[in-house]
Amino acid sequence: MSLPPSSFSAAERSLLRHEFFVRFGQAPCLADGIWLRTWRGGPQAGQPKIPPAVATLLDRGLIELGPDALGFRARFTPAGIAALRLLAQDRRALDPKQYAHIREELGLEPAA
Repeated sequence: MSLPPSSFSAAERSLLRHEFFVRFGQAPCLADGIWLRTWRGGPQAGQPKIPPAVATLLDRGLIELGPDALGFRARFTPAGIAALRLLAQDRRALDPKQYAHIREELGLEPAA
């Protein structure tokens, strides 16, 4: 079965792997999104710091920014979830063992 190519760039795939990797035994949840730092001073004080990979996802409508208790989070839109589902089907892009929690949340694997 041949899958269409991923709509994520190499930098975006790297960001996703980093953000959703299990840390200290805690599996991050897609629904929580990606936590963004906040500018503390200067003309952008109080606004989110947007890394280049997040900016490209935002420009393409795959994520949206919203407030969080500790600043801002980038959360996936329905189009972003669909693109992630396609990405997760490629075993080379997201290792099925390391990212089983993401595959489960996307409905690609049965609940553990």
